[in-house]
Amino acid sequence: MMLQRAGRQWQRHASYHIKKISRRNILTDNRFFKISPEVRDAVMGGRPVVALETTIYTHGFPYPDNIELSKHLEKTVQDHGAIPATIGVLNGVIRVGMSVEESKQLLETSRQPTTIKLSRRDISYICGLGLTGRNLNGGTTIAGTMVLAHLAGIRVFATGGLGGVHRGGETSMDISADLSELGRTPVTVISGGCKSFLDIPRTLEYLETQGAGVATFADGREGSVNFPAFWTRDSEIRSPKTVRDEHEAAAIIYAQSKLGLNSGLFFASPIPEESSLSKSTMDSIIADAIAETKRKGIEGSDNTPFILDYIHRVTEGKSIKANRKLVETSVIRGAKTAVALAKLEKGDEYDSSFISASSQSIHLPSNDLHVDVVVAGALAVDLSCDYSPIIDADATPALHTSNPASISQDIGGVGHNIATALHYAGTKVRLCTPIGNDLAGTAVLTNLKARDFDIAGVRVIPGNTTTPQYVAVNDKNKNLFVAMADMRLLENLEHTFDSLWTSELLQLKPQWLIVDANWSSDLIKKWVTVGRSIGARIALEPVSVQKASRLFYRTWKDRIQGHISAASMPPSQMSHYLADLLTPNQLELETMVGNVRPESAWAVLLSNIGTDTSTTLKARLSADLAATAYNSIKLLSDFSCILTKLGPEGVILTEALLNNDPRLKDIEQQQYMVFRRDGFSTDEDSRPAFGYVDPQSSIANVAAIYVRHYPAAGKVPEQDIVSVNGVGDTFLGVLIAASMKYNKNISEVVDIAQQASMLSLQNSASVSPEIRSLL
Repeated sequence: MMLQRAGRQWQRHASYHIKKISRRNILTDNRFFKISPEVRDAVMGGRPVVALETTIYTHGFPYPDNIELSKHLEKTVQDHGAIPATIGVLNGVIRVGMSVEESKQLLETSRQPTTIKLSRRDISYICGLGLTGRNLNGGTTIAGTMVLAHLAGIRVFATGGLGGVHRGGETSMDISADLSELGRTPVTVISGGCKSFLDIPRTLEYLETQGAGVATFADGREGSVNFPAFWTRDSEIRSPKTVRDEHEAAAIIYAQSKLGLNSGLFFASPIPEESSLSKSTMDSIIADAIAETKRKGIEGSDNTPFILDYIHRVTEGKSIKANRKLVETSVIRGAKTAVALAKLEKGDEYDSSFISASSQSIHLPSNDLHVDVVVAGALAVDLSCDYSPIIDADATPALHTSNPASISQDIGGVGHNIATALHYAGTKVRLCTPIGNDLAGTAVLTNLKARDFDIAGVRVIPGNTTTPQYVAVNDKNKNLFVAMADMRLLENLEHTFDSLWTSELLQLKPQWLIVDANWSSDLIKKWVTVGRSIGARIALEPVSVQKASRLFYRTWKDRIQGHISAASMPPSQMSHYLADLLTPNQLELETMVGNVRPESAWAVLLSNIGTDTSTTLKARLSADLAATAYNSIKLLSDFSCILTKLGPEGVILTEALLNNDPRLKDIEQQQYMVFRRDGFSTDEDSRPAFGYVDPQSSIANVAAIYVRHYPAAGKVPEQDIVSVNGVGDTFLGVLIAASMKYNKNISEVVDIAQQASMLSLQNSASVSPEIRSLL
């Protein structure tokens, strides 16, 4: 019995790896076949990829319009969350995922004799001739693109019009190789149907014989629909099947692959109604074009280009405009289908964690367990409303009435912004956050994927849930006037927390865990508890005046250490601090100081030495800054380092230095120490004999208080300020990134973080992408 169980386990284990390998079994680069690194990485990583053909550029659209169209379609794929893979042959070598320069080289040779229209039969011909020195170029047809996409492991291909059975094909046997390819190559083609000069009923019949599934997107229509006819939405011929949307299309592709059926699928995407040409007009023009081909004896592969040129001339270019819109529509559908398919395939590959048993939330797992920083916080859809008075008026909007404004939308949220800053700074970061089961959530995932963002920690919470949203109303100088935030989703997950993130955090063991105060107090405590148990350094971001007090968890009477299993971390390695870093602004700091418990070790200490410390601070800082620094010292029993953001005045750092901190012996650093215990032992196990000090408190190992004011890294003119929404988040993200990158103490990289904040201040995005060049 044990042997049988072991055998079944081995079979499950083996089938998992076989499935994983087969999905990634792509042709290795060789002298004939090159895959771009971006496409290869995307296929290997299970990310959505859309194949794009090149015959449409080399034999369809004229130069230089074809180059513009190629760029436009690739960007369209990217804008909808997928990776474009343009396929063609350049100088006898197949290229899957052509660079801008490679595309330009190929498309500049459009309609030249040395640029061949490539179907399956022509691939070995053009590659073989390349060996002999005849370096030809080629634009791939649907059949040719299907073959090469399959070799590269790409599942979805979007294009313009499918080839088919030509009129009179029952005697001439003039049948496009596209149809037979659909019968034997497991690639899905999404296009605008067949060109209307073909015999559409016989084309559909031939596809049925080949075993290729055919369906038409309903495009909002109910019931069965007619098959489209390229330039027109309706061929008046019933479609074999109908799909409502891209999710249904992806489900069909997924089922086809899991059943092991090696034929292709074809989904017809009707041209938008506003771009559709008159069917009766097109029928008349096509009849004349076909008559002209017979009169001139044009046959075979020359037939379609001749008819297309004829239609273009007669319609005075209207067919080209319709063609372009049709291709764009198909490409959008292709990208959406590829994204939906990638979700399904990842869910299958990680079936044990795809759905949480307790929360039924969708998990989006990772392929990489190396993460330096985990950010646990809010991701929200941000609306930024900048007050734009028509005439000179007060700087702030008027209350109880409508105000003119410039409104923009983006993805934000404190956690997302911090993670984005880390991502731009080159840090391996994962954002752990919930999003709603709504349209906003779907759009957010698409956007994050397009930015190659690690979304493995993003959880879609099922049911009637709403993605967090934040609305900022700024005055005419772009300073925040008032904001409204709906972060309820982050406040009601206490009972499902362990199933959502605990195991992931325990597995990742990041160096830093950054938590924002959009979570409830209970959930903040859970994050910090798990973070401490794995030895991660903890940073807390207060978020707002209203939420800052959450970081004390009801004055934190229950110490974090009591909730950490002794087996997971020895008591000697536990930190006595709630967090290693706190980053409030001045108002948030005041709120938190108001929550300091009277018996706090530092509160008692300051009551004994407070006069001297206050005097020292006032001698070194302005009155306002001295008061801020003095307030922050009151929190040092719970937070070992506090960076208080002062806006245009810069930052004040307050830190409790342990007895082994190298700054204690650095002469240049002495100017920043406002309190120091003379004769403090360098023996880490010794503790000073202060009668008022709790021997279990964080103060026991503190040798000095370090207070340092960092003026702003520069001044941004008011006219150059674009947005203040993500400035503080940028500061924290880059602060951690720079500290890790340069292996320096936080106090040594504050100026770099301030420079990054200035970049975000001048950028329409919450976090400036220019951070990439800063580090």
